[in-house]
Amino acid sequence: MTLSVWGYLPEFEKERDDIMDAVETVFRSGRLILGESVKAFEREFAAYHGVPHCVGVDNGTNAIVLALRALGIGAGDEVITVSNTAAPTVLAIDAVGATPVFVDVHPDTYLMNVDQVESVITERTKCLLPVHLYGQCVDMDALRAIASKHGLPILEDCAQAHGATYHGRIAGSMGDCAAYSFYPTKVLGAYGDGGAVLSNDAETDARLRRLRYYGMESVYYVVETPGYNSRLDEVQAEILRRKLTRLGDYIARRRTIAARYAEAFAGTELITPTVAPGNEHVYYVYVVRHPARDRIIAELKKHDISLNISYPWPVHTQSGFAHLGYGKGSLPVTENTADQIFSLPMYPSLGDSEQERVIDTLHRVLATL
Repeated sequence: MTLSVWGYLPEFEKERDDIMDAVETVFRSGRLILGESVKAFEREFAAYHGVPHCVGVDNGTNAIVLALRALGIGAGDEVITVSNTAAPTVLAIDAVGATPVFVDVHPDTYLMNVDQVESVITERTKCLLPVHLYGQCVDMDALRAIASKHGLPILEDCAQAHGATYHGRIAGSMGDCAAYSFYPTKVLGAYGDGGAVLSNDAETDARLRRLRYYGMESVYYVVETPGYNSRLDEVQAEILRRKLTRLGDYIARRRTIAARYAEAFAGTELITPTVAPGNEHVYYVYVVRHPARDRIIAELKKHDISLNISYPWPVHTQSGFAHLGYGKGSLPVTENTADQIFSLPMYPSLGDSEQERVIDTLHRVLATL
């Protein structure tokens, strides 16, 4: 049996009754679009983060798009972010007509190197977009200081950091807005696409609600500002409501699995994750590093263990972003990291025996290198 880096099916088998009850609850409610489940999830997700506003949207990419538009970001503006991220982070910036500007990442955590941010700020810079990657937070105190100095809003990309904390503050509560994805593999995942935007400002919240619903607000069929059809599905919202009550358990299990990996590979040449000071990691993915990465992946595949790379091609090196003008070597840490990182299986339903199989097999492969 092939062991994957993701665990959707085992989770579904464990939670099947509750998931199917959520579906039936919505179908019997008679309200399939922006009904009580979406409203309740928005309240509960906002409360979990200690912020006043949450708007459910159709996916994580559009969460960033709508958040940028709600913050007034558009054509001619620049948004500072990183290239070591999933392409949708950057695609969302492009979608509003703005230009992504990249800084490099730290070689140990692979997170935004905040020390480089101020050097790339120009008169066109209108937003800072940190990516809380792999399950832990960017240095938000340092970034907030820069944002305050230059009068810039912060949009947190929290697609991989549900429940992560930084010096006791939860991801998504430290910026002006925060964008979430509920893709099925996420720490808090739906059974399809879904997303949300958190905000601390009532006017921003109102703009987001208009933007997700064609630009309409008080009168149906009357567009007040051009918007989108970007609504969180009622079924997904009801599922997410129920899973939100189990988020603490999901995170605890991920941390147990991570601790076991760290102990198993201590003293080997495999570099395990570094947790930045003040961070509480939620291990959306368990990213390790080795110069013989490709050989390791090939060998484990022979034993029906499938591994993932997040991400093999930094955004600035991809042909679709060649127009940005970042040549090879422009972000050396990001590029070097991409050649060596890979992810071990990590999901709450990963069994102890399955993890032991990964550990034993990887130890044997490492011994041959």
